[in-house]
Amino acid sequence: MDFYKTALNLHENNVVVDTHLDLAGEIYNRYLAGEKEVIKNRYLDNFKKGGFNVIVSSLYIDDMFLPELGLKTALGQISAIMEDVESCKDEVFLIKNKNDLQRAIKENKIGIMLSFEGLEPIGKDIGLLRVFYELGLRAAGLVWSRRNFVADGCSFNPVEEGQKGGLTKFGVEVVRKMEEMNMLIDVSHLNDEGFWDVVKFTNKPFIASHSCARSIHGRMRNLTDEQIKVIAERNGVIGINAYKNIAGVKEGEDPIKKLADHIEYMVDLVGPRHVGYGFDLCNSYYDSELKFKFEPHNSDSLNSHKDAVLLTEELLKRGMSTEDAKLVIGGNFLRIFNDILQ
Repeated sequence: MDFYKTALNLHENNVVVDTHLDLAGEIYNRYLAGEKEVIKNRYLDNFKKGGFNVIVSSLYIDDMFLPELGLKTALGQISAIMEDVESCKDEVFLIKNKNDLQRAIKENKIGIMLSFEGLEPIGKDIGLLRVFYELGLRAAGLVWSRRNFVADGCSFNPVEEGQKGGLTKFGVEVVRKMEEMNMLIDVSHLNDEGFWDVVKFTNKPFIASHSCARSIHGRMRNLTDEQIKVIAERNGVIGINAYKNIAGVKEGEDPIKKLADHIEYMVDLVGPRHVGYGFDLCNSYYDSELKFKFEPHNSDSLNSHKDAVLLTEELLKRGMSTEDAKLVIGGNFLRIFNDILQ
């Protein structure tokens, strides 16, 4: 079998999804610097070469904007991505409902779904959740790796801090409201205490949009075997994170093989219906940041979205069937989106 040709064919003829990209934040940063048409000039070609139908764009708010400018920055990011999508509207559009999702697939176009990466923009005003829903937000990572009014985030490395917390009283109210509104709950970046609170206080499937297996790389940002199993039991999906430090890619190690290790481990643990792609490619976002010191970044295991085909090729080489590969590259998240979107 020509594994690369088979992988390419799978990407060209099936649904392909990436459940985490800081696209709205990057576009906002570049617009502030005077750049326009970011998707068209920096992403569109590679989205097409990777066969992507759906990209989930997070609203990520940098620490420097919090707390005072969290809401303003989030609205600025939504405005910027709406304007940027309009500049390539023949090929890209925002997904807000099930019809939009089906359009992306049938017309082989690229649909962008908006999600929070941390609910800082709503502060402790649950009414703002409805406002953001009306603006197109269909999912929410409850936290980034810090504390907010909803919950505690997990740290990337051990830190000196006081008592950890799970979901706050407000956080319990938020996850219940999200389920009522058919917003998808995302537990990536949530600490272990908060994870188990989500399990306790919710009933529907939830996801980890960009997380890896802690048994492969023992960082708190990754999921334990027990957490992976619970997500699967809820019929949820885990998007494999391609950020080198989260995947545990060592100097000189093939990053594609490391990502495949995580996928293979999870598939062996819970089956192929609960794993997908959530790459969290950050190099381009880092290059767009407002900063006082400019440094090159090499955080991504994939050079761009077109390299997703190489990961699928590696999975096929390891014996994954084409039917299971269809699920991993997008079919599993398509199932979740069809369930959550109205």
